[in-house]
Amino acid sequence: MNRLFSPFGTVVFVLALISLTAALPARARHIRHPVYAGSFYPADAARLKDLIGKQTAAVRESTVTIPSQKSLKALILPHAGYIYSGPVAAHAAFALQSGRFDKIMVLAPDHCIGFQNGAVSDVDAYATPLGLVDLHPDAGLLRRESNLFRSIPASDAAEHSIEVILPWLQVYLGRFKLVPVVLGPGNTRQLAGAIDPLLNNDTLLVVSSDLSHYLSYQDAVIKDRETIDIILNLESGRLAGSSDRACGKVPLMILLDLARRHGWQPLLLYYANSGDTAGSRDRVVGYAAIAFYGETTMTESKTSIKQFSTQQGRTLVRMARRTLNKKLGRPMDNSQDAALDTALADPDFETRCGTFVTLTIKGQLRGCIGSLEPDETIREGVRKNALNAAFHDPRFPPVTSRELDKIDIEVSVLTRPRVLEYTDGKDLAAKLRCGIDGVIIRKGYARATFLPQVWDQLPRPEDFLGHLCRKAGLAADAWQTTDLEVMTYQVQYFHEQR
Repeated sequence: MNRLFSPFGTVVFVLALISLTAALPARARHIRHPVYAGSFYPADAARLKDLIGKQTAAVRESTVTIPSQKSLKALILPHAGYIYSGPVAAHAAFALQSGRFDKIMVLAPDHCIGFQNGAVSDVDAYATPLGLVDLHPDAGLLRRESNLFRSIPASDAAEHSIEVILPWLQVYLGRFKLVPVVLGPGNTRQLAGAIDPLLNNDTLLVVSSDLSHYLSYQDAVIKDRETIDIILNLESGRLAGSSDRACGKVPLMILLDLARRHGWQPLLLYYANSGDTAGSRDRVVGYAAIAFYGETTMTESKTSIKQFSTQQGRTLVRMARRTLNKKLGRPMDNSQDAALDTALADPDFETRCGTFVTLTIKGQLRGCIGSLEPDETIREGVRKNALNAAFHDPRFPPVTSRELDKIDIEVSVLTRPRVLEYTDGKDLAAKLRCGIDGVIIRKGYARATFLPQVWDQLPRPEDFLGHLCRKAGLAADAWQTTDLEVMTYQVQYFHEQR
């Protein structure tokens, strides 16, 4: 009898197939292999570890005091060749030595492709000479939950600004999972709003950026010091309005937005440029390592006001859009309408607080109306202010049905305003927190407010207060007197996800 068809032979054949099948992986892993190993940094693992170790040891004497009662929340690191930027990046060792993070989110600039918003890789892992770094599930979540992020394979293949900093993190932190985000131009407040829900106490945010490029040594030092001051003062508006300060301007602006939201405090670890390390002083590139520290747990932050979840915020924004659709007689999807009604039944929306609704078209204001006092529920406040912003803002004509699809909606939820005590104009300017405090001023019948978002355009307290006084119909310098009543509040704001 032919053994292939004998009972014994059949069993052997089937077992062999099972064994072969078990030996094959269910799916070949998709790995992003290093592109710049051997040029920006050593391709050999032993040489790479040795270089990082030597550069770290060499900077021990130039370290700053690390806050002992605060937790590391974010880092800015350079991404040039290690002979140039390594002595600066090495200062991160002393900020990282007390931290352990399950997830690292790297925000890096696009140098090669040219695209809007963010690229988030869909590979399974990044490879470096030191091993694999698996992607965190939040990478896929970011692509699915927001239309601001998508996979761009060409960026994966060419971009160096994430790859170059990974070995530093591998040496200093050991194992972690990665959310790699490469950023082009976009609305940084919306980008920050999409990233914010993914941050927790086990997450480190890392911004990859060099500073000025190809200036003379003296010019670079002057410009870079100005840029560092902008970062240390969380002045994203000044950063937005300047050019050639940093290749990672968009990631930096997102970081400054998040730092203001959560009350993170920046600390300069070290600054140098390529003229200080390994290059000519004729045309240099600047580098800085800056750490951001916050409360041990994010929920303890004194400036964080997260009374509502991201999902609840999205519900409020969807309600605002539905309100405008109904007013303009636009058709509604019955199933989506019913789902929104269910979400709006959340008892949290019975909370009484001030609200604002802001409408923009391509970043330009199209209407903004709100209420400062907690006189009505958040549900009623957002509904009413959506209508007022669209149809009753005296600065603009009523919104038309043709415009509505172009409009982006933002809902702001306010804390209760509190009186700010101050002695004189200088004291008032010093007590206001850029990017955190909304401000109300009052003198007699004159009254006006600016939401915290206005700090993006007016980051200097003197300018902020001057414009606010003019808005109230007062002289621009009225804030310098002590007979002006000043109140402050904070805002949690939610952007539309479309």
